[in-house]
Amino acid sequence: MWIGWIEFDILLGDVHSLKEKRSFVRPLVADLRRTFTVAAAETGSLNLHRRAGVGVAVVAADSRHVVDVLDSVENFVAGRPEFELLSARRGLSNSDDA
Repeated sequence: MWIGWIEFDILLGDVHSLKEKRSFVRPLVADLRRTFTVAAAETGSLNLHRRAGVGVAVVAADSRHVVDVLDSVENFVAGRPEFELLSARRGLSNSDDA
């Protein structure tokens, strides 16, 4: 079993409150879950209204599939005009690595 994850640091546009931030981040998380069938959540910068950390995880039998999904997810987030993708960190591990 292969487990992959990617975490994004995102700068939001003209956002002035945490309520406005949620109106941008919640649809992104829902789109990621629906489009790629992955686990996704807001994971960082929870108290900052112009920054968001979003994490995505995927599990598969083949490492190539995990990498392909993570690449697609990164391109999807980077292509959103309402955000500026500041950074993306990722990891890949095998269940035999323990």
